[in-house]
Amino acid sequence: MLLKMLRNGLGSIVVFIDWITRPSKLERTPEQQLLVEKQLKDMTLYQLYACPFCIKTRRALRRLNLPMEIRSVSVGSPYREELQAGGGQVQVPCLRLQQDGKDVWMYESADIINYLEQRFG
Repeated sequence: MLLKMLRNGLGSIVVFIDWITRPSKLERTPEQQLLVEKQLKDMTLYQLYACPFCIKTRRALRRLNLPMEIRSVSVGSPYREELQAGGGQVQVPCLRLQQDGKDVWMYESADIINYLEQRFG
């Protein structure tokens, strides 16, 4: 119980620091941004709000100006079950890529950020 309260308190502090130090967004022409947003339709980020690795990934999304769908996998969420069934484990962050009718589940914040920077940076 004490550990959970400590984790939630520290998570709130990390979220606040993230909020006050948000990176600026990458600027694209309207046409380029529309193309990027079209490609993002096949991507979903599964995350927990106060998870430091999820915050790191969301900061990269903001910096790269990637407004993709974000799903919370908190306890009781249907997305938690979806992540477990599709990806095989409840670990966040997780990027779901839909390619050629198949789902690819990418775990690890560094791998996700690297992929997004190479593709959209």
